[in-house]
Amino acid sequence: MAERRKTSRPQKTAARKHSRTTGAKKSSPKKSSPKRWSQRVTQESDALDLKRGVFKQTSAKKIAASLKRSAEHSTRRKSGAYRSALSMLTFYINRAGKTLPKTQRARLERAKVELKHQFGRE
Repeated sequence: MAERRKTSRPQKTAARKHSRTTGAKKSSPKKSSPKRWSQRVTQESDALDLKRGVFKQTSAKKIAASLKRSAEHSTRRKSGAYRSALSMLTFYINRAGKTLPKTQRARLERAKVELKHQFGRE
C-alpha cells in the first residue's frame, strides 16, 4: 500500500503543476473600458474642480495656490480642502509614474510642501 501512495503522489503534483503552467486564469473578452480613466477621474471626480493645466505650471507655489483655490471653491469635494488638494496632487504624481520627468516630479513634490505651508499645516 505504501507503494501506491508513492506512485499516486507524483501524478497529483504533476497535474497541479500542469494546471498552473497552462494558465489557470481563463481569458475572457475584455469589456470596453474608457481609454484614459485617470483623465476622466481628474475631470469628473468629486474631489475638485481643477483649473486646466494646473500641474504643468512652472512654479511649485503657483501649483499649490491653484490647488488651494480650487479646493476651497469646490462644491463637489467630500473632505476638507487641504485633504482634497493634497489627494489630487498625489493622484496626479502616482498616475504619471515613470513617464513624469524628474524635474516636474521634483516641482510637484515641492508643491506638496508648499501646500502644507499655505494651509498652515507645517
